[in-house]
Amino acid sequence: MATGTHEYEDDPRNAEILISVNGELLPRDKAVVSVFDSGFILGDGVWEGLRVTDGGIAFLDEHLDRLFEGAAALDMDIGLDRAGLTARVMECLAANDMRDGVHVRLMITRGVKRTPYQDPRMTIGAPTIVVIPEYKNPKPEIAGEGVTLFTVHVRRTGPAEQDQKINSHSKLNCILACIQAAKAGADEGLMLDPAGFVATCNSTHFFIVRNGEVWTSTGDYCLGGVTRGQVLKAAREAGIPAHERRFSLTDVYGADEAFITGTFAGLVPVRSVDGRMIGTLHPDRPKLLPRLTQLYRERIRAFATPLS
Repeated sequence: MATGTHEYEDDPRNAEILISVNGELLPRDKAVVSVFDSGFILGDGVWEGLRVTDGGIAFLDEHLDRLFEGAAALDMDIGLDRAGLTARVMECLAANDMRDGVHVRLMITRGVKRTPYQDPRMTIGAPTIVVIPEYKNPKPEIAGEGVTLFTVHVRRTGPAEQDQKINSHSKLNCILACIQAAKAGADEGLMLDPAGFVATCNSTHFFIVRNGEVWTSTGDYCLGGVTRGQVLKAAREAGIPAHERRFSLTDVYGADEAFITGTFAGLVPVRSVDGRMIGTLHPDRPKLLPRLTQLYRERIRAFATPLS
């Protein structure tokens, strides 16, 4: 049964977590924002997902780079610099005594509005900054059995429509893709670019392996994925050919392997795409995914920011 790629094991400790809302630490059921908040009304904001592993935050600098670039594109003043925002996240983790197996959702909106209207000049007060840390680990069967994808009709747009480089709160095209994939009985939607080449998935990035080479999309029609970038770096440093290029569904159906990447679950194998089992044409070729997964884990340990 398809369940989605972000399925996780329930953890009773999450019932007692403290959530940071504009610096105030509140119990889960008391952590709320205004109905006039820009994020609630319009999806006007940016966010990041962070992974806390073995006492450190993985690739924090890269996540902050993306967050501040997105805010600048939206002409939104976060109200804190990088050090201040890092301190806010660290404070929340320390208050919850969290050091491992944690996924953090860092969300920043333009703030509260005078009235429900899109014009940023209607905003009054400071941005809304929320930090939600939860004990979240992927279900083992996701990594063990792999996921299924379905190619959806909703396309990834270019910067002339809505720039995919901005990790905005507004994710309606991805939600529509997720719905279509779920209705088709798949775990995740595979999304194409306007020309019909493979772009990305609705909430993760997509890779294939063909004859010992790692392929992913050009990146022109997807978010600049932090895990995506680390996998490409890891492969190239290990001497594995890794390409960002255009490719079609024909390349996907004939691939030796396919996998998705994301901050939450890392590297996850893809079992099938549109009902086609992946890896059936050349089952004798050695698998690259186990090595790539190990290389990625080594980079997490090497580039984690220690918790304060």
